[in-house]
Parts: sequence; structure tokens; C-alpha cells
Amino acid sequence: MQTITMITLAGCPYCAAAFKAIDELVTDNDVYAATEIDIIDENAQPELAGKFTDYYYVPTMYVGGKKIYEAHPGETYDECLANVRKVFEAAHE
Repeated sequence: MQTITMITLAGCPYCAAAFKAIDELVTDNDVYAATEIDIIDENAQPELAGKFTDYYYVPTMYVGGKKIYEAHPGETYDECLANVRKVFEAAHE
């Protein structure tokens, strides 16, 4: 199992949706509950977020340094949930 790195911004509605999706997936799948997630707030930790140069929108999620998911404007919760699921699947490959 690999660690997930998640870049967020406080107050971001898409980040809130991603956290909701994470909670849903962890509740529904015991295997995912043990997944380590490193959360980087872009404003509070710019030195860490600055190491990732291939994203524009948040949340953005990486597994093993590879970008798996980057939110987009207008994204629905169902899209977010499906993408966060892909991130967890990649972390458990």
C-alpha cells in the first residue's frame, strides 16, 4: 500500500467534497481505512505544495508521486467520488 498525497485549500468546496468521498470510501471499505493520506494545505504549507508543479486546481491527489486526480470547476460529487476511488485503488495496487 502506498501513501496518498492530497493538496487542498481551506474553504474549497471541491476539497470538502473530496473529504466527504474519502469518509464514504473508508466507511464502506475496511481495507481503505488503513490508507495513509498526507494532506498539504497549499496556503499553510507553500513549501511542500511547491514541490508539486503539475497541478492547477485542488484537490489534487498523488500516489507514488504520480498525479491520479485533479478536480475541475463544475465537478459533481459523483465525479469526485469516482476519482477519489481511483486514487485509493492506485494506492492499493
